[in-house]
Amino acid sequence: MLNVVDVKLAFGKRVLFKDVNINFSPGNCYGLIGANGSGKSTFLKILSGEIEPNSGEVVRNPKERIAVLRQDQSAFDELPVLETVIMGHPKLHDVLKERDLIYSKEDFTDEDGHRAAELEELLDEMNGYEAEADAATLLSGLGLADELHQKKMKELEGGEKVRVLLAQALFGNPDILLLDEPTNNLDIESITWLENFLYNFSNTVIVVSHDRHFINKVCTHIADIDFGKIMVYAGNYDFWAQSIELAIKQKKEENKKKEDKIKELQSFIERFSSNASKARQATSRKKLLEKLTLDEIPVTSRRFPYVAFKPDRECGKMVLSIENLGKAIDGEAVLTGFNLVANRNDKIAFVGPNNLVKTVLFQIIMGEMKPDSGDYRWGETITSAYFPKENSSFFEGEKNLVDWLRQYTAINDETYVRGFLGRMLFSGEESLKKVNVLSGGERVRCMLARMMLSGANAMVLDDPTNHLDLESITSLNNGLINFNGVLLFSSHDYQFIDSIANRIVEITPSGVIDRAMTFEEYINSDEVRAIRDECYHGHQRLSI
Repeated sequence: MLNVVDVKLAFGKRVLFKDVNINFSPGNCYGLIGANGSGKSTFLKILSGEIEPNSGEVVRNPKERIAVLRQDQSAFDELPVLETVIMGHPKLHDVLKERDLIYSKEDFTDEDGHRAAELEELLDEMNGYEAEADAATLLSGLGLADELHQKKMKELEGGEKVRVLLAQALFGNPDILLLDEPTNNLDIESITWLENFLYNFSNTVIVVSHDRHFINKVCTHIADIDFGKIMVYAGNYDFWAQSIELAIKQKKEENKKKEDKIKELQSFIERFSSNASKARQATSRKKLLEKLTLDEIPVTSRRFPYVAFKPDRECGKMVLSIENLGKAIDGEAVLTGFNLVANRNDKIAFVGPNNLVKTVLFQIIMGEMKPDSGDYRWGETITSAYFPKENSSFFEGEKNLVDWLRQYTAINDETYVRGFLGRMLFSGEESLKKVNVLSGGERVRCMLARMMLSGANAMVLDDPTNHLDLESITSLNNGLINFNGVLLFSSHDYQFIDSIANRIVEITPSGVIDRAMTFEEYINSDEVRAIRDECYHGHQRLSI
């Protein structure tokens, strides 16, 4: 049982939400959605008891256990991996520690014996004898290699720690599970495993995620933070989006009919109010007019940028040729003998466990880094634009957004530049913000405006959905689907890749897999699966 009763949270005059009343039921998975800054993570903290609301309460059954996906990767650095997972069930962990302490005593008293018997009984009730085996099963399902299970947390990489913390949250069948961005740093197989785990999970799940494919797979309900309220809708994300769109469309159509009726009544009244024979009818219509009111369509906190990339010219036959490219970073080979030919109309998604190799490849072909060996060549008709994963160097100094964007176009017209900023949700005073105070999501939107101005017919994007909310991801997704040029990109968003790419290039530890197909076709191909298993034999998969 998890009931939210009349909850309100505000910071100063800014109200995130109020009058929130929700009964979260077992067997359901609730996707918590809302614009950036709407209070999704904060609401999870209220549910977990980490912070208190300004008013109202969260009613929990004291016998039920809440598990939370921890965000602090360094909190367990000195502990073994398996123990860190078992700590997800604090009562079981405490019993195990006390039992081990008693059995480690040199002078074992009768009192110790009685207490040990009590602890053994508790362990049996909590299935504690299977704790390590259950923890190992969770870790393996999330793609953490067996040899890492006995290591200390500080010996793991960041992505590996995230998996351990996720296993910790899932451990021991919690009654209520709160997950904030659980798919971060997970590979295809691990996300699929987590989707199946949550699909079969019989208790309550509340999850925040920007991964639309994941939300659609696991969620039975959507809890939408908007208009300063939280409303719960049955169905997954796509069903919610269609329902909201339909409801707004219907309300607009109803208002249009009312507006037409109002105009008709007003016209009649104006024509016949002074006509004695029509006076009674005019009076009747006045009363009817007074009863007609337009339904208010509230202004949503969601805002969709307008993303459209229009090439100045078509691509020629020769687009990009890469031959035997090699690059080492700090003495370690990142690229070795890499070959690729990009063709006109290609939209290539680069996937694989090593994010660095994708970033290095993009930096080389965009002229930001020199290869150690090999060569690459763009076609004569090609103009390219680049979205780097790290963009902080673009936003140094005191320029406002108008002046910042103006430096990337030959058209020295402020109105023209403001038009592109407006598409990216920077209108009025917002367009005069200093670039060095922008948030991560705002920087990404500025970089997209810069690319829109370029008129490029070939674009390279390195993880462009980072820092974006669902609305901005959707807009970028649609903009790239409609882009009539060549695209090379990386992403960790399943739906983003599947809806855009017509060619998949996976860079594995043992070679490159290159197939002209959609992402869903790629991961469901028996032939590709067999090749991937061979390429990754003895290696760990960490991400898309």
